[in-house]
Amino acid sequence: MRFATWEIDGTVTTGVAGPDGLHAFADQRPILEIVRQGLPAALEAGTAALRSSPITFEAARLLPPLNPPTVRDFAAFAEHIDGVSRLVTGEGGVIPEWYEAPVFYFSNPYAMIGAYDDVAVPPGCDVLDYELEVAAVISGDGSSVAPHDARSHIFGYTIFNDWSARDIQTREMKVGLGPTKAKDFATTLGPFLVTADEIDEFRTSDGFLDLEATVSLNGTVIGRDNLRNMSWTFDELVAQASRGTWVRSGDVLGSGTVGNGGCLGEIWGRSGERDPSPLQPGDVVEMTVDVLGSIRNVVVAGPPAPQIPEGRRHDWAVHRRARWGAYRGCSSLDRRR
Repeated sequence: MRFATWEIDGTVTTGVAGPDGLHAFADQRPILEIVRQGLPAALEAGTAALRSSPITFEAARLLPPLNPPTVRDFAAFAEHIDGVSRLVTGEGGVIPEWYEAPVFYFSNPYAMIGAYDDVAVPPGCDVLDYELEVAAVISGDGSSVAPHDARSHIFGYTIFNDWSARDIQTREMKVGLGPTKAKDFATTLGPFLVTADEIDEFRTSDGFLDLEATVSLNGTVIGRDNLRNMSWTFDELVAQASRGTWVRSGDVLGSGTVGNGGCLGEIWGRSGERDPSPLQPGDVVEMTVDVLGSIRNVVVAGPPAPQIPEGRRHDWAVHRRARWGAYRGCSSLDRRR
């Protein structure tokens, strides 16, 4: 089943996508609510919706299939890590710590854009990049879920483009907190939320998804990989995300960028040149994943944004000495206060 959210003339509608178009639920509710009810109930609702008259795909603007409460983006492809390492440090390889556990960062759930929406260059960015990924969507709350139990918490999958401002990211990463504004301006999600039962036949014996993923820039394919090349299965990503905390229905878990040209940064790292050049207004990025479909976004100029002043520089060493001197002059009772 393929769940969808779309808009026509300002009216948002939810339902399912069939071969003949979009079919609306009789009782309109967000896809997140459908996901929370679990896969069996969702399939029943979707089957009922397919009996309704379809709306053509051309008549609607596809929105992100759901509004996720949280977005975790992992890094599960070693080839991508190697290529980006070459870009950042000039040296390839994957550090041993990377293999110890799958790492992720939290992205912005308010920055989701539709499968065919324009993507605006963020303020201050001159080096815009795409990132080809697939995301799993959680159904059913769970804490410290074991890998062998995690598959029951996956409702379905969708294509995930983690747009990245590489120049902003380079500056931010020097601070040691990971990417922030370099990542939170836009993430494409779509075109549909494809339920896990449609993917099962493509699962390998060791739990990976045998799905081909490609990305093209202005009509030319420049990246191609297969999800079976992940270093962790999606089940294991669910287990890591829930370890010592919770995952809840609707949470989105990105696979991380695929290798072999899954982003421009990897290509630049391997070639030593910015070829293809960073994305510019007018560029068209299209991604296709077996079973899941295709997304296509056009880069456009972004609106202006107010400048943020630099942080104030305080002579903290002088202030520390002054505070310590005042502390030493206090009685022990004063210090406890």
